[in-house]
Order: sequence, then C-alpha cells, then structure tokens
Amino acid sequence: MRTAFVYSDEFARFDYGPEHPLKPFRLKLTHELIKACGLLAPSDQRLVEAPMASVDELLSYHTEDYIDTLKTVNSGKPAARAGAYGLGPGDNPIFAGVLDGSRLVAGASLRAASLIENGEVDIAFNISGGLHHAMASRASGFCYVNDAVLAIRWLVKQGKRVAYIDIDAHHGDGVQAAFYDTDRVLTISLHETGGALFPGTGFEDETGAGAGKGYSVNVPLPPESDDEVFLFAFNAVVPALVESFQPDIIVSQLGVDTFRGDPLAHLNYTTRGFCAAVQKIKKLAPKWLALGGGGYDVANVARAWTLAWATMNDVEVADEIPEDFLRHYGHAGFESGRLRDKPFTITGTKKDHMLKEAARVTDYIRKNLLPHD
Repeated sequence: MRTAFVYSDEFARFDYGPEHPLKPFRLKLTHELIKACGLLAPSDQRLVEAPMASVDELLSYHTEDYIDTLKTVNSGKPAARAGAYGLGPGDNPIFAGVLDGSRLVAGASLRAASLIENGEVDIAFNISGGLHHAMASRASGFCYVNDAVLAIRWLVKQGKRVAYIDIDAHHGDGVQAAFYDTDRVLTISLHETGGALFPGTGFEDETGAGAGKGYSVNVPLPPESDDEVFLFAFNAVVPALVESFQPDIIVSQLGVDTFRGDPLAHLNYTTRGFCAAVQKIKKLAPKWLALGGGGYDVANVARAWTLAWATMNDVEVADEIPEDFLRHYGHAGFESGRLRDKPFTITGTKKDHMLKEAARVTDYIRKNLLPHD
C-alpha cells in the first residue's frame, strides 16, 4: 500500500444547515464517484478509516478556552461569548456535533500524516481536510479546527521539513499565521486576490517574520483568471521554491472553489489547470499529504478529487462517468456526464491584463523570495 484514502461515512453526517454553502454531502459524493470509477474497492487496503482526534491533539495548536467553547456548543445550542470565538449565525454556525465533526476531520489528517511518517505510504489523501482558515482561538471561513496546521505541526515535531502548497480560491490565512515566524515550514498560497475575495489577505508582500522571513509566499491572482493564468503563475514560482527548500514532505490543499461557476469565488479554472497542478505537485513531492478544501459546486468537487486520486495512483481514468453512478447522483450536477471539463480560455485585453498582473506578482517573488547566485 503506497497510497491511502483516509475517509469515513461519518463525514457527511455533520450538517451546517440547509442554507449554508458548505455541503458535507460532497465528501460522500466524491467517495461514491471514486468507487464507481473503479479507483477504490470496498475491501481495498488503501481505504483507511478516519479516527477522531483527541482533545489533547487539538490543543497542540488551538487554545484551551476555544476548545472548551466548542465543547459547550457541541450540543448544537448557543453559549455565552461564543461569538467572541467566531461562532454563531453566518459563516461558522453552531450545530449539533460541531466539535465531533471537527475532531473527525483533524483525526483524518493526523492519521494521514502518521501513515506517511511511519513509512506505510508515500501519499495520503484526506478529502475532508484543508480547513485552512481556522485560527488558534477562532473559527473562520467555515473552518473550526485547522487540520492542516495540526498535521504540519505534528510532522515538524517528528523532525520533518514541510512545504505547504494551497491552490484554493481563498488565501490560506490560518496556515500562514501558524507558521509565519518559522523557517521549518514553507507556505505557498495561490489564490484570488484578497482585494476581491475573503479573507482579504494573501498579498505578495506578506513574506514572513523573524526566522520565517521569506518562507511565506503568496500569489494573488486577478478575478476571472483562467487555467493559463493559474499555470503560468504556478510554474513560475512553485517548482523553484520547493526545489530550493528541499522539503521532506509536501502538504497540499486542493480546494476547487477555483472552478468556473463556483458560487463563492470568481475564477475560471477547469479540470485541465487543476490536474496539471496536481501532477506537478506529485512530481515535486518526496512524500505527499493531500487535503481537500473549498468547493461549493458539489459535482465539481467530486469530479476534480476523483481525478486527483487517479493521479495519485498513476491511473488514467476514463472520461465518461459510469451510468450506474449517474442514475443515483445525476441530479447533483453531472449534466455533461464526463469527469473532465471542456477547455475554457479568456481572450483579448482582459487576458493581457491578467497575465501582466500575474507576471508582476511572480517577478516580485522571484526577486525577493527565490535564492540568487
């Protein structure tokens, strides 16, 4: 077993509410599509049950008062001062099992990290993970517990150098904040500019502090950027940064709210750009812990992460989605009947401006953050 898919049917049980854009059902949908495409049999050794993280494991990063508050609201009932921790109506609702669900996601990422560290696998994928906005003492952006930070901190404790690559539409601010002052972790986030999208951070001059100066890298891209703009920026900086840093392991956040039509962002990526980046990460990674992330069109999520899992296993999967899957889940937005998107490209002066901005940002990074002879 050289790859592991860390999963639990329990992921889909935790419900943010009918009006909330984050639908845990997308995780079950992804698992079902992966199985339907013949990429994971029910008895497959690569399928690893996600455990629930202990409270002590959460406290390796999160503050005790915050976790105590999550314990209090785990029943689904509001608590005094919950709002001070970012909990309540809006992005981070209080619902029954809010702490239990967070512990399960964190446990899955920690289990994935341990499988890699103990040599059982080279690649592990936790589609429920990548909750990159959560801060040490505050929920943010649909994220209550930062599983990426917990897994990276654990790996660093084992003596590993970690490069974190985040391709979600939203800046990975919580992960950046956790490692802003250390040279043991290189964080790279490619995202829609904070001038147009939550959380309003992630500009190219956010480059770290103290010992971490130069180890925080941000690539903000213009709204409406397409695959060509994304891959231009990715290829301009990510390989050189990773090769210079020489990590023992790459942790990646593979959010797909970057895709055309996603309701919460303004980018135009397709499976073409996404898969090209995933393939590049695989080539760069000595070991690889892959996490899910954003994605609010559930069909896009399932298609993209199925293709990512195929890449992790060096399998060329057929483009047509199996008919049996479509009979059960076609209503969830699989109108094309295919895993892969048609190409999409912006043209004209708008594209010229996008490429010029991407070149400006990547030039800044090359001049200020990449090593020079």
